[in-house]
Amino acid sequence: MPLCRFRAVEGDEARLGLIRGDQVYDLATAGGPASLGEALSMPIEELRAALDAIDAPGAPVADVILLAPIDEQEVWAAGVTYLRSRDARMEESQEKTVYDRVYDAARPEIFFKAMASRVSHPGEAVAVRSDSTWDVPEPELALVLTNTGEIAGYTIGNDVSSRSIEGENPLYLPQAKVYNRCAALGPVIALAWEHDHPRDATVRLVIERDGAVAFDGSTSTNQLHRTFSDLIGHLFQDNDFPRGAILMTGTGIVPPNEFTLEGGDTVSITIEDIGTLTNPVVRL
Repeated sequence: MPLCRFRAVEGDEARLGLIRGDQVYDLATAGGPASLGEALSMPIEELRAALDAIDAPGAPVADVILLAPIDEQEVWAAGVTYLRSRDARMEESQEKTVYDRVYDAARPEIFFKAMASRVSHPGEAVAVRSDSTWDVPEPELALVLTNTGEIAGYTIGNDVSSRSIEGENPLYLPQAKVYNRCAALGPVIALAWEHDHPRDATVRLVIERDGAVAFDGSTSTNQLHRTFSDLIGHLFQDNDFPRGAILMTGTGIVPPNEFTLEGGDTVSITIEDIGTLTNPVVRL
């Protein structure tokens, strides 16, 4: 019974929905929270009760357009949370030791990624920078957090990154990570109280090019080096998120060094019990 944001038709206003089976229910019409920001401003038990009470006519999910599950939230991301990510960042960087040190440090690497305006919807293009020569998608489990830092649910994140820019100098991280269409989220939010094993879920990345598979890799969230509470605690330390926040938890899948994303590629990220997020790629 996941949450979603959707449009009934192209150009219609975005709505917050609850999916049951093959039907989607407009929560505002049914007396529930009218937006994701409103939902994430509610205590978890209150939100759960409001969703359980929804009883109204629905519409077929196949007849609506699913949107990125974000409205008023900031997207943040954690880096070097998997051993594979640490190794890849050390391989690309001229300042290798910073990544080795942060992997086991008390303080994790957490950085700002995007506002909703820079996030692509399911099926919408993500982008690689015009001034970058080495680019990859980063498939990540994303935590959907309430305004008090409770986990309301989980979605799929694509933290598109320039390895060439960050590798040149770690201080270039914001330019490697933050630009138009630098991220994608979706297709839905698996509710926390219905997701039994978020720390043991299979994550798969498939990149297609010219009708063929150019890369196919998998990992599990059980390889995540940090706890969710550790990452959330550092994100909310001296920060307020009155309408909730979304935190990508890092990637454990990195294509080989000779691979780079190109315009025309298609990226599909599948996480067990959430679904598949698919986006074409364009070069800015």
